[in-house]
Amino acid sequence: MDTSAAVLAFVVGTAINTWVMAYGARRLLNVRFPLFRTVVAGAVGQGVASPIITSLIGDLDQRTLTPLAWFVCLGFACALLVSMTVLVLWEAFVPTGSVPSPLFWFGGVRSRAARTRRYWQITFIFLRHGLGPYLRGRARPASPQGRERLAHELTQALEQAGVAFVKLGQVLSTRRDVLPPEFVAELGRLQDRAAPVPWPEIERVIQDELGAPSADVFAAVDRTPLAAASVAQVHTATLRSGEEVVVKIQRPGIGTVVDRDLDIVGRLARTLQNRAGWARAFGVVDLADGFAAALREELDFRVEARNMASVAAAATARGGSDVVVPRPYDDLCTSRILVMQRLDGTALGKAGPRIDRQGLDRAKLAHALLDTLLRQIVLDGVFHADPHPGNVLLLDDGRLGLIDFGSVGRLDTELRGCLQRMLLAMNRGDAVAVTDAFLEVVARPDELDEQALVRALGAFMARHLGAGSAPDMTMFTDLFRLVARFDLAVPAEVAAVFRALATLEGGLTELAPGFAIVTEAQEFGETYLRERLRPASLQEAAADEMVSLLPMLRRLPRRLDRITAAAEAGRLTMNIRLFADEGDRRTVTGLLQQVLLTILASTAGVMAVMLLGLRDGPRMTPDVTLYQFFGYCGLVICSVLSLRVLAVIFRR
Repeated sequence: MDTSAAVLAFVVGTAINTWVMAYGARRLLNVRFPLFRTVVAGAVGQGVASPIITSLIGDLDQRTLTPLAWFVCLGFACALLVSMTVLVLWEAFVPTGSVPSPLFWFGGVRSRAARTRRYWQITFIFLRHGLGPYLRGRARPASPQGRERLAHELTQALEQAGVAFVKLGQVLSTRRDVLPPEFVAELGRLQDRAAPVPWPEIERVIQDELGAPSADVFAAVDRTPLAAASVAQVHTATLRSGEEVVVKIQRPGIGTVVDRDLDIVGRLARTLQNRAGWARAFGVVDLADGFAAALREELDFRVEARNMASVAAAATARGGSDVVVPRPYDDLCTSRILVMQRLDGTALGKAGPRIDRQGLDRAKLAHALLDTLLRQIVLDGVFHADPHPGNVLLLDDGRLGLIDFGSVGRLDTELRGCLQRMLLAMNRGDAVAVTDAFLEVVARPDELDEQALVRALGAFMARHLGAGSAPDMTMFTDLFRLVARFDLAVPAEVAAVFRALATLEGGLTELAPGFAIVTEAQEFGETYLRERLRPASLQEAAADEMVSLLPMLRRLPRRLDRITAAAEAGRLTMNIRLFADEGDRRTVTGLLQQVLLTILASTAGVMAVMLLGLRDGPRMTPDVTLYQFFGYCGLVICSVLSLRVLAVIFRR
């Protein structure tokens, strides 16, 4: 019983001492560390405390209690210093967040094992298609034939890798600013298709999301899917009110698969960024992050329902549209189920025979679709970002309909105004105004030769928009080359505009061969310019400007009167607040604290060395004087202050 009590007391004492060491080390460093490494540092300090104290007191007379107590305190401080040193060195060699905590390792072994298997599966797919040297950054195709072969193998690998990689390939196929033409053409052939999910699994999703079987929610549901893709499949149904609807149901378990594959996409992007110069030039990590955010948003069907409502509301606000947008049923929409109005029609990619049979005007349909998208971009600021032929329907009444609003672009008022100014300047042929508007759209580098940019944009406009020129989609390729040449960065919102136009171009060419999308867009700009220059529009714009300027104009006379009165009386002063921003104050305060701690540490170290060199003075032990003891304490203080500075430096 006595032995058990002694063991228990030893364990409790060790645990308390370890906690004291860990807490004290973290508080003295004033930096938060992960729990695991803090506990380990405390345990190390606890482990060395007893040997340090024993070596300090040595054969000190146990009856001299005061020196004994001081040496015990010094030994405890040295042990605490060891704990702090462990934390600082750990942070220096293994920064926080660079390696998952062991507590995290033990928390999800099964999921990480599945991710590892998937990672190796994807890796083998890419290696099988000969992409290993490119992933390691050791090769880069130089000839057009080499690029075509690499593009083909990359497309095949992405198609075999699964849903996330197919979606990634589809997004990349529209990024003419990032990839060469060979890759754009090859990746554009990727198709998002999948085998249909059996009805019992779909029924379980409906039950889980709507809280009732499909028979209780719908009057009738067609169990044969209308379409099946890698993310969801679509069934036709009838509501109990008699309305015909389409039900889009997310595939069971697709969220887990996408999260796992997006993690792999991110890892591959970071590997390429670190190893391949061309990947750094393209900014593959930013591309992967943007793709992951867009795909995760696409998995939430409530976002798609809001997108449909926003596009329809914007069209209604400007007086309607020739292209129909389905209406969502919000009370039946969840994150995995989307119920929307059914549009009876045929996908544009398969509607050629029907158009010819009904004698519809192909050019008129193409013009209506392009006009709708351009008005969504330039006027509404909310536009369909993926208008490929499968997402455009030829309705039974001869109109067009847009579906699948999982990918929607949004432009704020300022960005939309910049695009409008650039469009108007292009119509006038004003290269300087185009450059000014263009620089408001893109992110400019620190050093930019604006004169060279003006000349380059002027040459671009003369080549593609001048008299007698026949502009086509190659102008976008030249524009992106110009952007890359001057190290400009196209915002994601603007890239989505070009992606939507590039996607639409393929469908319009298929719908109406010979349809000049750029020429039609130019005519849209001229029409928009004429609308802006109508007396009613000018009067409305002037009224809006006056309303915004009126409060300032009313205050201006009073302010001018106060300023002139103060100047006349010699009381005109200027008040400047340095470091008014809280972030600036924190930065300067932190720097001052680091400098002060460094000075104090240096001072304590110099004083400690000087005290240790003194051989005279009151004796605490036969070998140590009081001044030397103070020197040891000064070394401890110097070390603590130095470690505190180093901890902040390594954490940054």
